[in-house]
Amino acid sequence: MATSFTGGTGLQPHPIKGAALNSNYLSFTGGGGAGDSNSFAQQYLPELYEQEVERYGNRTIGGFLRMVGAEMPMSSDQVVWSEQNRLHIGYKNAVVTSNTRITISLSPGEILALRVKDLIVVQGQPGELVCEVTAVDAASGTTPYVDVKPYEAAGLTTGNGAIFTNSGNTSKISLFVFGSEHEKGSAATQATLKPSFTKFENKPMIIRDEFKVNGSDTAQIGWVEVATEDGTSGYLWYMKAESETRLRFEDYLEMTMVEAVKKNSDGTATEEGSEGLFSAIKSRGNVMAGFSSAAGGTGAVADFDEILKGLDKEGAIEENMLFVNRQLALDIDDMLASVNGGYAAPGASFGLFNNEESMALNLGFDGFRRGSYDFYKSDWKYLNDASTRGVLGLNTTITNNATTNTVEGVLVPAGTSTVYDQSLGSNIRRPFLHVRYRASETDDRRMKSWVTGSVGGAYTSGLDAMEVHFLSERCLCVQGANNFVLFTS
Repeated sequence: MATSFTGGTGLQPHPIKGAALNSNYLSFTGGGGAGDSNSFAQQYLPELYEQEVERYGNRTIGGFLRMVGAEMPMSSDQVVWSEQNRLHIGYKNAVVTSNTRITISLSPGEILALRVKDLIVVQGQPGELVCEVTAVDAASGTTPYVDVKPYEAAGLTTGNGAIFTNSGNTSKISLFVFGSEHEKGSAATQATLKPSFTKFENKPMIIRDEFKVNGSDTAQIGWVEVATEDGTSGYLWYMKAESETRLRFEDYLEMTMVEAVKKNSDGTATEEGSEGLFSAIKSRGNVMAGFSSAAGGTGAVADFDEILKGLDKEGAIEENMLFVNRQLALDIDDMLASVNGGYAAPGASFGLFNNEESMALNLGFDGFRRGSYDFYKSDWKYLNDASTRGVLGLNTTITNNATTNTVEGVLVPAGTSTVYDQSLGSNIRRPFLHVRYRASETDDRRMKSWVTGSVGGAYTSGLDAMEVHFLSERCLCVQGANNFVLFTS
């Protein structure tokens, strides 16, 4: 007859010799008594996989700015640059207010550049008229007017070929100057047009992070082997935490440059912010909404050609890079396949990569040419990763139109731009997209890291811990933003 007892090892004898029962064998996973699933004294050792399974692959998302831009030091709290205005004169926000008068809406600080005797083309519905400017009122703030006389009609609103049939029509028109005409023996009466520039500025942001571990945990050996993207390995778990903090911070340096916005008059944030890539394109560049099929568009060649028409109106940079999410990448592939039946190698141009196809493909780019433009397409992991811009992943239920204005990709011009640098006082060539970080002879704040405490080789205080600090001070300069295109849903 079996006899039960407690205490000691906590085993319960059984009359059947050699029987493997819950009552006389201990569990591996805990420290309870016999049969307890929390018992540690387990005779049967499990097969241990010491290394973590990398189920998310490479989890870092940085590298975008290193691929398309550059990093340069600066020593001020602000970076200021100026960009050229257009050479020729034209206005879009104009209204015909009478048979002979056009009122023009100007932006704050913009100056009316029309002059008497200028010849202009006035465009509207249902047609256009060539007119002579007879009077200019440039002193009416942001809504000056000009008086004109058409060459082919009695007025803007009367006569054959008139643009408007009713005086005071509020529909917007556009106009541009194409020359002038003066009578014989006339004196020079036109005012001199002085070139102007548009000034832009940005301020650096201080980005910080910190990792802390107490001295005891630095000596704690685990059974899981550490393995991270930067090559850290070993059985000290704090090494993984420190490594991931560093990797996360390095990604934050890029993500901040992409996502940051400046604080406006309605903002309640404590800090002032900075202008990031998306913010700069939205305010000074071009936004293509609804191109991909996921955004309700067709992803057709005709839609893409609208982008080309827009680029023609701007700098017409020949080589451009497309950084896109998965859906937009597939739509562009389908678009090209529908017109080319396999666009990859023969007709592709790889000028940006010294005409080496292998170099472009190794970097993840596919090249194609449309019109007079070369495009190099690459997936942007930041837009696909489920913990960043790809947060609406496979297992996410989309409600309340949650994908509105979701960023699907960005078109970045290749090459450099010539701008006037206020600090240097001269024209300089810079990549359209580049990072400026604070640095001087005594301190380089591009990417600082230091250790404090009394653990891990640091002996700076009596704290029985290791504190790893990370800091950077930087901002992004988006020059020639009118050549950039942001794809949104």
